[in-house]
Amino acid sequence: MDALEDFIIRAKAATYAGDGAPALSCRPGSHDLSFADGDFRYLDSYFGGTDFSGQEVVWQGDRPVWAMAYHGRVLRDDLITGAEAGATIKAALTTLYGERRFLGGFRFRLDGHDYIDIVDGDYRAFFGFEEIRVRDVRAYGLRYFGGLVRE
Repeated sequence: MDALEDFIIRAKAATYAGDGAPALSCRPGSHDLSFADGDFRYLDSYFGGTDFSGQEVVWQGDRPVWAMAYHGRVLRDDLITGAEAGATIKAALTTLYGERRFLGGFRFRLDGHDYIDIVDGDYRAFFGFEEIRVRDVRAYGLRYFGGLVRE
């Protein structure tokens, strides 16, 4: 694992999944979470709550080197609330990051919620989706894509 991939995992674990402290909003209405270590800096900036869209960026010095965009939403609020989806996602991601990785090929179960993450690629270039199924019905879904950023 190289230094960038290791940093991404640590940043993700320390921010959303780790209930990191919010950063100052960099855009009107955004929710921002940041993390820095050494020469790397990470920002996750998103809009919304139950239905949401955002972007994560990593800079090395002043140069952006990696980014990921995502959009997710509760599909069946009769089966899962935004808060329940968030709790399931945080528990699943904490387990995934504990395996020293952040991309799919991952399944997790919590309180009758089946979390599934499927991805194509690696941190250099990828796309994928996560979903939560309740009684085999897709109740939450998210699409994401990203990779290295080069001039």
